[in-house]
Amino acid sequence: MDPDNAALPPARLGPAALAFHALHDPDAQRLAAEAAAGLQARPAHASPKFFYDALGSRLFDAITELDEYTPTRAEAGIFERERSAIATAVQARLPQGFSLYDLGAGDGAKAASFFAALQPRRYVAIDISVDFLRGALAKLQREHPGLPMVGVGLDFSAALALPAALSDGPALVFYPGSSIGNFAPDAALRLLREARALAAGGALLIGVDLVKHETAMVAAYDDPLGVTAAFNLNLLRHLNRLLGADFDPRAWQHVALFNREQSRIEMHLRARHALSVRWTAAGGGERSFAAGESIHTENSYKWRPDDFGALLHDAGYRAVRRFGVDADGFGVFLAA
Repeated sequence: MDPDNAALPPARLGPAALAFHALHDPDAQRLAAEAAAGLQARPAHASPKFFYDALGSRLFDAITELDEYTPTRAEAGIFERERSAIATAVQARLPQGFSLYDLGAGDGAKAASFFAALQPRRYVAIDISVDFLRGALAKLQREHPGLPMVGVGLDFSAALALPAALSDGPALVFYPGSSIGNFAPDAALRLLREARALAAGGALLIGVDLVKHETAMVAAYDDPLGVTAAFNLNLLRHLNRLLGADFDPRAWQHVALFNREQSRIEMHLRARHALSVRWTAAGGGERSFAAGESIHTENSYKWRPDDFGALLHDAGYRAVRRFGVDADGFGVFLAA
């Protein structure tokens, strides 16, 4: 799809305009082919994007409410306590009239909490979930009618590239939620470099989950209520619909562990007994699993503050400031 020709006509929802660029086409055949290739791989794996059907999104929201899952509350606490200091530091590094790019925007609430303090000239929300983003932005602009807003439906895990008309001056790239942890270090470095180019001499504000006691880290991904297990197992239901597959979630066990060498939490679905899975989409296929064999569904890398600061410097940032790095094992970094 040609990014510059993908923009929908702006819709007036008040004094400012709302426009949308659909750069991500969630084509079912392509997604089915990707899922089938992951199941056929050795070892088998599935992209975390397959967590997020309608039920998966609701289950993740429930995960963030668990006592064991601290990143969401820790980041919210840092933003609440440090909002004024963060805004002052951003304004010292950016000229007036900068854009605010929100990566993985979701409903935009985290970015919106900074609108009054930062006074951006434009808000650009970027998310893979195209339909959800349309609705969220329409609601958000009704609440902030004076701020021009642009939605960009984009899977930036592959590349962070926007239409030229949106890359027109210094910007603050906002990436909260510790989602950078879903990227392996080399992929994280690539994304951070692309964010620096997008900021055009501006800055990056990013939330990062840090290394904590191993027991606490694993508990956040294997809670006693089984909400995270349901979130992981629901991926199989999603693959059944996407692939026409015959997964039986009862035959699989949720597993979460900390890989010390890679400094990451891993989530797997482990076969409880020898079984075979068949599917009809993507040309059809079958995969046999031995008892105990697993499908690797997610990595979540945990960083030490100095190591993440070094990664930012490797990505080309020179001025790095940390906020709240000792608060519940979470850090917010401003890099210019």
